[in-house]
Amino acid sequence: MSGAKSGRLSFSLTSTMESVSEVESAAEKLAAEAGLDEDECFHVTMAAREAALNAVLHGNEYDPAKRIAASFENTGSALVITIADQGNGLDPDMLPDPLAPENLLRGCGRGIFLIRSFMDEVHFRQLHPGTELTLVKHLAPAAEKT
Repeated sequence: MSGAKSGRLSFSLTSTMESVSEVESAAEKLAAEAGLDEDECFHVTMAAREAALNAVLHGNEYDPAKRIAASFENTGSALVITIADQGNGLDPDMLPDPLAPENLLRGCGRGIFLIRSFMDEVHFRQLHPGTELTLVKHLAPAAEKT
């Protein structure tokens, strides 16, 4: 991920917690190299971690035969992180609202809620098999950062 304004890092990982940590580290590095402040770096890192965790745990169900794909890119105007699994697919509209009183103590849907809270854009795409999640964090123009 060298070069703060260009380049794309992509890799394929096994369905393990170690892979989740690799995604988290790559997202943290991407955000730091983009010059995001500490809070924004945390948001990008946690959103990527949640997406990878969902891919490993819910998408691939820890199946060692299935992999997750991750890519990280700084386009100059945005950070774009894509995480894909090889699972049965996910309809984000069918997830329960984690803020509804009956769901407050349930874990389901909380990761997607956090991802949506931390990122500027979140896009889901069905892959057949699998789900691809694209996370976008817009970067302020250099003049606005001073």
